[in-house]
Amino acid sequence: AAIQSKRSELSGRRATHKDALHVKKKQLGADEYRRIDEVHREKMVDMQTHACVIKDLETYYKSLDRSLMKFHSRKMEDINATIRELWQRTYQGQDIDYIEIQSEHEGETATGKRIHKYRVVMRKADAYLDMRGRCSAGQKVLASLIIRLALAETFCINCGILALDEPTTNLDHANVEAFARALNEIIQARRGQANFQLIVITHDEPFVQLIGRAENADFFYRVFKDEHQHSVVERQAIADF
Repeated sequence: AAIQSKRSELSGRRATHKDALHVKKKQLGADEYRRIDEVHREKMVDMQTHACVIKDLETYYKSLDRSLMKFHSRKMEDINATIRELWQRTYQGQDIDYIEIQSEHEGETATGKRIHKYRVVMRKADAYLDMRGRCSAGQKVLASLIIRLALAETFCINCGILALDEPTTNLDHANVEAFARALNEIIQARRGQANFQLIVITHDEPFVQLIGRAENADFFYRVFKDEHQHSVVERQAIADF
């Protein structure tokens, strides 16, 4: 009896599977499954193609990232070399040998973009110290001017406009004279550049005399108030200043 019962159960399951198989065969004969093997092959080709593209993009991203890091390192070296040269040529004190910009990698954003932290340090002998909180107002002004000049020399060769607004604020006379000499040397070096233009806005007339040489410019513009307190712009010859 037990064997007969088991046989009946298996026969019923066999019949169920045969019915299911018949239904599946009928479904495979429908229009939507008529090209199923060909469609499956096409999808497999697409999947493999996408996998190859992703792999190539990852290789490209790594190569680009390495190239950008090399470019970043090279440009930082160029900038710091210019900063060091300008500082040693301009700064008249003995307490700082030179300054430089140091960059530190601080991880990445959620999208994988690198995060860099930049800080300005000063060096004396073998010691590096952050300038923030340790330098005078004049040193801070001179450092910011020199860094701007170094950035312009490194990145803005094809953009020749350099604007300085009150560049001698908080600088003593010795540093003003040294800064003017550095500016004159930059003017001479960039003289052959057709689009170079230096714009200086200042109330420091002695500084204007130091950089306003006849070989640098023929005239300058003086802005002042008339008796009615109206602003007047007057063109004056360098030779008459």
